[in-house]
Amino acid sequence: MAPIGYLLDLISLAIQIYIYIIIARALISWVSPDPYNPIVRFLYRATEPVLRPVRERLPMSQMGIDFSPMIVILGLILLMEWVIPWMHRAI
Repeated sequence: MAPIGYLLDLISLAIQIYIYIIIARALISWVSPDPYNPIVRFLYRATEPVLRPVRERLPMSQMGIDFSPMIVILGLILLMEWVIPWMHRAI
């Protein structure tokens, strides 16, 4: 496998880990987490730069349900399942 293939595998792994981080963030949002907890702070710092722009563009933000984690996860899954394999075939 070419070095680019290894890089694509690493990117795919990073995307999978990021999906789990987004899921963890969504799960802790259901409870009242301590905002000073280092884990909670990490989850918010790692996900907010990606989730905030999506959240601002959603018309349903007034409903009280945050769909931005699901939309971002869907986009990341599409990236992993279509774009990265297409790039693997292209090299």
